[in-house]
Amino acid sequence: MTNTAAALTGDYRDMNRLMSLMTGDEKHGPAATSTLDALWVLYDRVLRVTPGTADAPGRDRFLLSKGHGPMAYYAVLAAHGFFGEELLSGFGTYDSPLGHHPDRTLAPGIEIGSGSLGHGLPLAVGSVLGLRAQGLNDPRVWVLIGDAELDEGSNHEALAYAGPAGLEQLHTVVIDNASASYGRPGGIAARFEAAGWSVDSVDGRDHEALYAAFTAPHPGRPRAVVARVAPKN
Repeated sequence: MTNTAAALTGDYRDMNRLMSLMTGDEKHGPAATSTLDALWVLYDRVLRVTPGTADAPGRDRFLLSKGHGPMAYYAVLAAHGFFGEELLSGFGTYDSPLGHHPDRTLAPGIEIGSGSLGHGLPLAVGSVLGLRAQGLNDPRVWVLIGDAELDEGSNHEALAYAGPAGLEQLHTVVIDNASASYGRPGGIAARFEAAGWSVDSVDGRDHEALYAAFTAPHPGRPRAVVARVAPKN
């Protein structure tokens, strides 16, 4: 697979319209909107996966660990052609493939079923190890987690392993909207740095800053980007 990003089939300016198609209760709106900008930059400019390569062994993998607020994820996938936008209006209904938590067996482009906190980063570590075991050293694995997920011990076990193991194919985006119950000395970035990761902290609404952080070289180390997101008024 080449180093080119997925071809654009939508426009960021269309995101509000696409997200407005998803109605009903239990939308977890703030959880979704806090991820929108990071997801857009990843799918528009960084991830090497398209609808046509969604099952290709050499594709990049994206894992949404923050699966309890998938509206932005669905909107971005629809905008990039993974499925038709007509599915969005059925979000959360009985016979819709777009549930309140994403399901990899129901909708194209989704790599994991998620929503239970603390699962995505361990799955991403396992995905990198699985790719290495197959001799696939080019595909990258990206996982998006929420800051509150760092209250879960499974994430700390995964990040403590990934740094010393030199999992360069692993990339973690942490959406920091100050929702965690427990603080960490020095903040989130310091926790990853202490485990040997390459780390950057950026404004989670700034597309250029996100792109620069997502594409910065990090030879021999996993990469973590802490995206600080203030709630929208």
